[in-house]
Amino acid sequence: MPNPTVVGFSGNFTRPSKTRGFVDQVVRDIARQHGLSASTYDIEDLGPSLGAAKWARDLDGQARAIFDSVVNADVMVVGSPTYKGSYTGLFKHFFDLFDPAALRGKPMVLLATGGNDRHALIVEHQLRPLFGFFEALTLPTGVYATDKDFSDGVLRAEPILKRVEQVVGEVGLVLANRSAAGVAAG
Repeated sequence: MPNPTVVGFSGNFTRPSKTRGFVDQVVRDIARQHGLSASTYDIEDLGPSLGAAKWARDLDGQARAIFDSVVNADVMVVGSPTYKGSYTGLFKHFFDLFDPAALRGKPMVLLATGGNDRHALIVEHQLRPLFGFFEALTLPTGVYATDKDFSDGVLRAEPILKRVEQVVGEVGLVLANRSAAGVAAG
């Protein structure tokens, strides 16, 4: 059986990006704490085929490999910068390519970034309903960070770091429950 994986996906399309750095930091924390293989992607990694794709089969090889990585991940960390009160359009377009059952039951960590506290509910009002549609297992703790929570592009604010620690712990609970269920079924 291959090593379980945690995959991060960020809705940004510019680099450097606080959002991608935030997603990657959480992915690395989960991987380190729980012994998972890790990778992080963003819109830029998908390349030009995303914009023209109407179906997953329309993605080029590189984008399709990322798509498959998301589908096959044991744990997902998704994040988007706040754009006009919601996630970015290309982030939504990427997930529009997924079969509605493809993410069913997948543990999902929800993250978002924004310029100020005004958009703090993006996790609850935008991301959670999106992944609820897919019947993903969105973890209870979502994390929103603003520009003031970063220094030199790195998350530094202690209250936000404590929320990250909390959600990393929640991932451990889900993984332990799944492992115990697998042992009981075996």
